[in-house]
Amino acid sequence: MQMAPQMGYDRAITVFSPDGRLFQVEYAREAVKRGTTAAGIKAKDGVVLIVDKRITSRLIEAESIEKIFQIDEHIGVATSGLVADARALVDRARVEAQINMATYDEPIGVEVLSKKICDHKQTYTQYGGVRPYGTALLIAGVDDLKPRLFESDPSGALLEYKATAIGAGRNVFMETFEEMHRDDMTMEEAVMLGMEALYRASDVKIDPATLEVGLVTLEDRQFRKCPVEEVESYVEAILAKHKEDDADETTDEATEETADEEKKQD
Repeated sequence: MQMAPQMGYDRAITVFSPDGRLFQVEYAREAVKRGTTAAGIKAKDGVVLIVDKRITSRLIEAESIEKIFQIDEHIGVATSGLVADARALVDRARVEAQINMATYDEPIGVEVLSKKICDHKQTYTQYGGVRPYGTALLIAGVDDLKPRLFESDPSGALLEYKATAIGAGRNVFMETFEEMHRDDMTMEEAVMLGMEALYRASDVKIDPATLEVGLVTLEDRQFRKCPVEEVESYVEAILAKHKEDDADETTDEATEETADEEKKQD
């Protein structure tokens, strides 16, 4: 059982509790856990980002909600948590990428950018009068002829993954990735793996209008967001796959029942 905050240790970001915890940082992580699900998958020739925008009202224009952003030509990020906080971090990341280009006349490295963003987030865990960013980022890109995928949480921690997820459906996504991810996956297979995890985590039918898919490949080193038509084709493919699987299971069950009846008659 989690110990409840005592004596106001959760009221200031600069005060540790007696057991060495910063409650405001933990609260920020909770904000991320309640956010929309975002996933990143590395393939042998690129990286894929997938976000379920989880539209709560039919009156909302789905196009107005943006959860995947392009930072530089070769880098994109997916966010979960407080949207306004994510937008501020995206703007800062874009400025860092431009500064690197102006200073060194070369695109910024994915790891370099990730560390700069994490350093900035970490400073918001140690000064009074501020609060941690209530958002986590998946930073995807290519450099040095290999794909990179980093996850940054509200504390400023940085980890590199082959496949990971943030937000409300993280546990289901991670179980799916542990089971099915391979290092030699193609980009097409990586997108379908993300769709498979989304299918397992979703309580309702997958709606292409509420999905965002972004990808960057080693071939062209250009991050792009997939148009709705392309997303629809992936959704149709995963739904067709599961329809076939369900039909096969039904056939197998019928065959087993028939065999059991024949044995009883014998």
